[in-house]
Amino acid sequence: MLTRQEALEALRAPAPEAYLIRHALATEAIMRRLAAHFGEDADLWGLTGLLHDIDYPLTVQDPSRHGLLGAEMLAERLPETALTAIRAHNGEMTGVAPATRLDFALRCAETVTGLVTAAALLRPAGMEGMEPKSLKKKMKDKAFAAGVSRENIRQCAELGLELDEFLALSIAAMAPHADVLGLKK
Repeated sequence: MLTRQEALEALRAPAPEAYLIRHALATEAIMRRLAAHFGEDADLWGLTGLLHDIDYPLTVQDPSRHGLLGAEMLAERLPETALTAIRAHNGEMTGVAPATRLDFALRCAETVTGLVTAAALLRPAGMEGMEPKSLKKKMKDKAFAAGVSRENIRQCAELGLELDEFLALSIAAMAPHADVLGLKK
């Protein structure tokens, strides 16, 4: 399995835009927090989150390949469970349905980063003091962070988590990294 440093180098190799790096780091943080919550391998879950969009700069014109190419790029560098989760995070386009806890965790984690980020950018205090109830309210406003799939976030139920708990875990995971994620005011 890759080390985190090797994963960061691989992530940066196709020269993605800065927002993709921040998204990858946010997803990694949430995946590590979820792994700790469930007693799973935090390194494996973290790397899966960090690398899930490794192919995005290469597949932006062909979304049906996004996740599939990433898994090909990472073959023999990550276990098959991680590769399957990477394929399934874009299951609507790849045809790979999420089935495992890792699959659903990645779909939820990578999606909620957009909601948390959008909310933090609008708040005078950024991530500081953010509460799940404010995110739930934002989720009801379809115009807010319109590209964020509320359905994917609600798949936290597949993990056995209530929405409030999942949002709290996500906030707690991202908050310590607010400066690196560009969310510190």
